[in-house]
Amino acid sequence: MPDEIRTPALFFAPFVSSPMRVEPHWIDYNGHLNMAYYHVLFDRAVDEVFSLVGLNQDYVDSRHASFFSAECHVLYKRELTEGDLVRVTAQLIAFDDKRLHYYLEMRHASEGWLAATSENLSLHVDMNDRRVTPFPPDILANLAIMKAAHAQMPRPATVGRMIGMPQKSAITLGEPAPEAERETETRH
Repeated sequence: MPDEIRTPALFFAPFVSSPMRVEPHWIDYNGHLNMAYYHVLFDRAVDEVFSLVGLNQDYVDSRHASFFSAECHVLYKRELTEGDLVRVTAQLIAFDDKRLHYYLEMRHASEGWLAATSENLSLHVDMNDRRVTPFPPDILANLAIMKAAHAQMPRPATVGRMIGMPQKSAITLGEPAPEAERETETRH
C-alpha cells in the first residue's frame, strides 16, 4: 500500500471560531454572563483551533496524550448577556517542544465589540503517566505552520500583562480617587 500523502494544514490569521451563543443558565445574579462561562466559550474555541493541528479527541484516544492548561489570564472588557452570539479569534504566540502560548479574543459576533481576552499557556501531557512530554514531530510541524501564519499578525498589547494595582499617590479611606486615576473600562 503506498504511503499516505498528507496535505499541510492551512491556518487563517487569526483563526476565527464558529459562532457560540450565551446560554440562559450561564447568566448570574448581576444579569450578565458569569465569569466561569467566558472560560467555557474560550475553551470551546481552543478545541476548534487546536483540532486543526491534530490535537483533538482522536489524538487523545490514539496517542494517549493531550494538552492541559497551565496558566490563563482573562481580561473582562464588556458584559455579555443572554442570547448574545460571540466568536473567538485565536493567535498562536509561541510554542516549543512541550508548550503552547496563545492569545484569544472574544467578540460580539454581529457588532464586533471586544467582550474579553484570554492569554494562555498549555502543556503537552502523556496521559499514561500524566507528565509533560514533547509533542510528536507531525504536531510540531503543524504548529510551525500555524505559527508562521500567525507571525504576520501584530503581537497583542496585553500579552505578558501582569495583574497589579495601579500606582497612586497616598490613598485616604473615605475620599474618592482623583478623576485621572479612575478605571474607565467595565470590569466584572
